[in-house]
Amino acid sequence: MTMTGMPASENPDPLPGSLSEMETEPAAGPRLGNVRWTICAMLFVATSINYMDRQVIAILKPTLQHSIGMSEIAYGYIVDAFQIAYAVGLLAAGRFVDKVGTRIGYAIVMAIWSLSAMGHALAASAFEFGIARFCLGLGESGNFPAAIKTVAEWFPQKERSLATGIFNSGTNVGAILAPLIVPWITLRFGWHAAFLCTGIFSMLWILWWFRYYRRPADHPTLTGVELRYIYQEAAAQMGPNVPWIKLLGYRQTWAFAFGKFFTDPIWWFYLFWLPSYFSSKFHLDLSHLGLPLIVIYNMSAVGSIGGGWLPLPFRKLGLSGNNARLAAMFLCACLVLPVFFLSGISSEWAAIGVLSIATGAHQGWSANLFTTVSDMFPRSAVGAVVGIGGMFGSAGGALLAFFAGHVLQRTHSYQVLFIIAASAYLLAFLLMWAFAPGLKKAEFAA
Repeated sequence: MTMTGMPASENPDPLPGSLSEMETEPAAGPRLGNVRWTICAMLFVATSINYMDRQVIAILKPTLQHSIGMSEIAYGYIVDAFQIAYAVGLLAAGRFVDKVGTRIGYAIVMAIWSLSAMGHALAASAFEFGIARFCLGLGESGNFPAAIKTVAEWFPQKERSLATGIFNSGTNVGAILAPLIVPWITLRFGWHAAFLCTGIFSMLWILWWFRYYRRPADHPTLTGVELRYIYQEAAAQMGPNVPWIKLLGYRQTWAFAFGKFFTDPIWWFYLFWLPSYFSSKFHLDLSHLGLPLIVIYNMSAVGSIGGGWLPLPFRKLGLSGNNARLAAMFLCACLVLPVFFLSGISSEWAAIGVLSIATGAHQGWSANLFTTVSDMFPRSAVGAVVGIGGMFGSAGGALLAFFAGHVLQRTHSYQVLFIIAASAYLLAFLLMWAFAPGLKKAEFAA
């Protein structure tokens, strides 16, 4: 995702700003208006659909293993196809959305991933599922660049942390809705129909988006007060444009990239392997898989929104904004540690409790990890750094998927994978601290 050189009229600043700005309250005056929050709701719905589409295959994994003879290794390769395409797509998606604009760009990427998701219904082998999954990864890679750019267009910096947390919580809602809808459809109409169902939601969203979305300066229902509020910080946040390739020379870029490389794969692992874990460990069939996943992803939704709030108590204890962010991330990293003992847990609900805390902590970690970019970089470089980090995260996810498929095929045990999941966050935290102590600001030549 290379969001360099954006036009000033687009008002880009893809991610939340510093903690001190988050604490600033809007000035008193005429009624501000809430059009920007309607836009945020649209991003939330799009992200929910995004995660519903990618979650379907994980829920159907036990079914597909019987119907097409898919092995653990083959499933790992299918996940790899998605992750590799997602990583490649991130490098191009941001530039594509910059060129065509968020209104057209978001609708196009939604259409691509939705058609790819429905295309899974035509697959009859692991190879064909891999092709469909690769196309899905290319399309879905555009969701977050488009959503983050939309937040930049519609929110002042002090509100971007909350807006990002809200739309990002759609990842959890999508992961909750999928186990509610997919088993019901599969048991009544077959697994082919399960891949087709989300296309309906996508078409409705695209129509909604085209009808309602405009840039703030062009929106017919936006008040002048809200427009001034959105653009109040635009002039103060710009920095020099830096090509993304040059950003690799900054230690802060590598700090964020390592944070994504080690921890994004753990979320992908939960997303793509938890249904089969509950199926193999506790012998849950398709009709009983929904409840554990719903509980776990409800807790992760709490972590997603709560993560943006978590640094504030540390600020009240006297820590600086950046140190408060690091303290919040360290706490999240520690909350994941009980996953280390998950293989020895024989109670289904105890396992659900441990995984609920772990996924909630991941989302709290992720909300703050995203925000570290705008803590360390000027707005003109944030999009490119996020793209680099996302690419590293997807590459890590592809490596873990390859490893997981082979480990499970040979050992039929999740123990090694849970050990990796428990330790990844502390390792990422230490590397981030080593490369960017205190989230020191990157210094750019004028």
